Amino acid sequence: MEIFSSALRLTSGVQTASRAVGRWFPRPRILSPSAAGVDISDSSIKWLTLDEGQGSKSVRAFGEESLEAGIVTNGVVKDVAQLGEALKSIAPKLGAEGAHAALPEEAAYMFNMHVPENSSREQTLSVIEFELEGRVPIPPSAALYDFDVIMRHDATEGEEIGVTVFPREIAESYAKAFSLAGVPLLSLEVEASSIARAVSGDAKDEHITLLVDFGRRRTGIAVLKRGVPIFTSTVAVGGEAIDRMIEEKLSLPPEQAVAFKNDQGLLAQEGKSSPATEAITNTVSALAEEVVRHHQYWDTRRNEQGSRMTPVERVFLVGGSANLKGLGDYISSRVQVECERPNLWRNVCSFDEYIPPIDRRTSLRYATAIGLALRSF
Repeated sequence: MEIFSSALRLTSGVQTASRAVGRWFPRPRILSPSAAGVDISDSSIKWLTLDEGQGSKSVRAFGEESLEAGIVTNGVVKDVAQLGEALKSIAPKLGAEGAHAALPEEAAYMFNMHVPENSSREQTLSVIEFELEGRVPIPPSAALYDFDVIMRHDATEGEEIGVTVFPREIAESYAKAFSLAGVPLLSLEVEASSIARAVSGDAKDEHITLLVDFGRRRTGIAVLKRGVPIFTSTVAVGGEAIDRMIEEKLSLPPEQAVAFKNDQGLLAQEGKSSPATEAITNTVSALAEEVVRHHQYWDTRRNEQGSRMTPVERVFLVGGSANLKGLGDYISSRVQVECERPNLWRNVCSFDEYIPPIDRRTSLRYATAIGLALRSF
């Protein structure tokens, strides 16, 4: 999904900076600039650029730089000029002419709905606009919105689509920062859409997935249906709290605390009596409660015929904090479905042909950037 419709008009002050906020029409790939996937969080900027090879894609460039506190807060750009300077400093490292970037889930609204089959794009957008008032607390004049097709034919209900709605002002601030950095911005989309592109697909038999992006300061939760997010939520539970607890309880420096979390975590040698395990469990329990709550709601939804509408068959864990040892088993025991760390390279390459230069643990931090980089293919 490209955020957002070309029918939407931008304010004159940011029109040039925000061309990517309009929808880009397909053009021959040879004419398209190479583009990096750029993932901006409150604390860092991560990027990844792909090359297309004979069978598998390969990583051309990747990296991560810290972002000064206060420039971005809860996904909202507080200092556009400073973000522009930060992006300008990494521009030579991108290995690409332009960028695809992600918008924060905190401000996004996602839902699925049905429209008549064979509706034109303009007709579908008109139906969405009519639905906005009852679905999201953003007036159409202040919103950007677009859609992805989930299913062309859904029994007697028509065409099922996934809709994303985002505040125009926040999207424009990201576009302005890229303009100040001199980096052409080719598209903007919500993080869940990027991750979905990396870890799932649009096949009819693709499992409905509860995606859990366990980051440093917050966790994004999304429901994916045939590779399209139909719901997102953000909860204030992050792995940074676990790091601090381990550092305090075991008197370890930050690097060793992270190593303990990833290598022992909930399965520490001392077992449940370990001071660190007790501290970790408090945060993990809060996360698990949120996962259980969302899983139960979506898994038990039924239509008028009494059939389950969104049977959630698996949980995917991504994000740097998802490396916590024992986390997958802990959550799986609570929701009673498979919980795994997915292969982030599923839609990039076959390991028989190419081994990426990013190890499995680190790749979980690059989930959004990988999905964004895949937009170019």
